Amino acid sequence: MKAMKLFALTAVALFLSAGISFAETNSAYAGSEAADMSVYLEQDRDDRYGEDSVQCVRNWSLYAEYYRQRNYEMAFEPWKYLFEDCPAATVNIYIHGANMMKYFYQEAETPEEQEAWVDSLMTLYDQRIEYFGEKGRVLGRKAADMYQLQPNRVDELIEMTEESIELRGMQSSADVLLINMQSVIRTVEAGTMDPAEIISRYERAMEIIEYNLENNPEEERFYRPAKNNIERMFEPYATCDALVGMFEGRYEENPEDLELLERITEMLDNAGCADTELFYEATRSLYALQPDAESAFLMGRLEIERENFESAIDYFEQSIDLYVEDCPDENQSRIFTAYRIMAETSYRELNRKARARTYANEAHEVDPTDGRPLILIGEMYAASSDQCGDDEFTKKTAYWVAVDKFQEAARAAEDPSVQDRAQQLSNTYRQYFPNNEEIFFHGYSEGDSYRVGCWINRNTTIRAR
Repeated sequence: MKAMKLFALTAVALFLSAGISFAETNSAYAGSEAADMSVYLEQDRDDRYGEDSVQCVRNWSLYAEYYRQRNYEMAFEPWKYLFEDCPAATVNIYIHGANMMKYFYQEAETPEEQEAWVDSLMTLYDQRIEYFGEKGRVLGRKAADMYQLQPNRVDELIEMTEESIELRGMQSSADVLLINMQSVIRTVEAGTMDPAEIISRYERAMEIIEYNLENNPEEERFYRPAKNNIERMFEPYATCDALVGMFEGRYEENPEDLELLERITEMLDNAGCADTELFYEATRSLYALQPDAESAFLMGRLEIERENFESAIDYFEQSIDLYVEDCPDENQSRIFTAYRIMAETSYRELNRKARARTYANEAHEVDPTDGRPLILIGEMYAASSDQCGDDEFTKKTAYWVAVDKFQEAARAAEDPSVQDRAQQLSNTYRQYFPNNEEIFFHGYSEGDSYRVGCWINRNTTIRAR
């Protein structure tokens, strides 16, 4: 074993590979080991199989047998002969050799020996590419092994993963995207790379991951965790200034690129940058090109922020129609929120109480367990006391219907905090009820029915404070 370790320190790059979480399995190539080895040599007796085909067959048989027994020390020398003299005989030379070299790496006694095995592994991959191709995929395996064995070789990891991603495009492996993202972040943190590079790598990784989640559902077990991890890594760097700087020019050049618009609005919204002008313009463009419920809903919120209240209500009404048309049960939360925002806006910003009540009632119908729309109606009733009466008595009658709504809200709400607020408001406005003398003076008795006039136009029960 000592001889094996010394060889690792002096030989020119021979070994290591997968077997950790990113490993290739032996089973994919098990059939080639069981095949008649002479067939390979009879098929093509050129220099790829060495000058001595008999020795090639002999060493192949020896290494394969020892490898099956997991006797890697005995398998090493015949394996080495194949690697050096029969490099194109079978891809198993590289898969099995890599697994053996991981074993030798783990058995190494010093960091220097371990580094030598890693360097050997890198050369193993280079030779595999030379004879068996698949450069993009093999570079990804090469990077995965380096990342697990010597993760501080960041510059090399970036170089390998970048080339792998460039070659494989949408077929890039989830682990390669992860390694690339983490390596770039480490380089930025070291002060040797522009932070904007993190954003561009994130955007590219998300595009590839989303493609595979949509088109290769059997690969979700790899790409879904990769997406979650990359999003967590990216979060600290997703500043609004950085995102706007990345997308602004591209939006100006291609304001009708649907894919770009979806990416801009998604990333800015996720990063909490919905108050930026770019988000507003991109969302408006997206809605103009492809109107749907969600983009209409977003436009409604954006118009609220810009105090374009009537325009906001128009967008929310469109969003509700589209949500209902699509699938009302699945979109119930969005429909409720749209109605509630319209109710609040109609009352607090436009002072249109009757319209606000209509929206609030619609919200309550969508979600009878919330309670907040009923509280809003009660507040509007209470605020209308002066306009709904001609004297001190009739002005106080609005408080009866207000408390009715607060009590209804307290009974309906499932949220204890909403229940408490409704009860507090009820207790507060009870103090403004007429007293017994006022009720008697106007010819009424407690418990009588009474209809509150003006826009409220509701029946209630007379009560004294």
